[in-house]
Amino acid sequence: MNIGAASKASGVSQRMIRHYEQIGLIPGAPRRDSGYRDYSEADVHRLRFIANARDLGFAISEIGTLLALWSDQNRASGEVRSLALAHAEELGRKARALEAMRQTLLTLAQQCHGDERPDCPILQRLED
Repeated sequence: MNIGAASKASGVSQRMIRHYEQIGLIPGAPRRDSGYRDYSEADVHRLRFIANARDLGFAISEIGTLLALWSDQNRASGEVRSLALAHAEELGRKARALEAMRQTLLTLAQQCHGDERPDCPILQRLED
């Protein structure tokens, strides 16, 4: 199938498919006589895997590791579990940091009168 059909079947944009080829997450697709790339069902399956991993917030380097583990039938599932738990911990750390930022902004917004006066604790906090 051509890149448009692969994009539609996988839910990955054509631009990202080209990018994933360029960085080696998917092998370069063979070309037809017309010069168009020719993707297989296996390529589409791999693209869906990448898209699902991206949806879970895995970085490109982590996705490369996951793809290698996925392809290795002799892998230990503990390796995959370890990677998933480390990623979950990192997501938790980021979530806590985001919540702290959110609370700071809410507190500052409560302290701001939001009227015609020029004094603003939000801007003062950013200045500090």
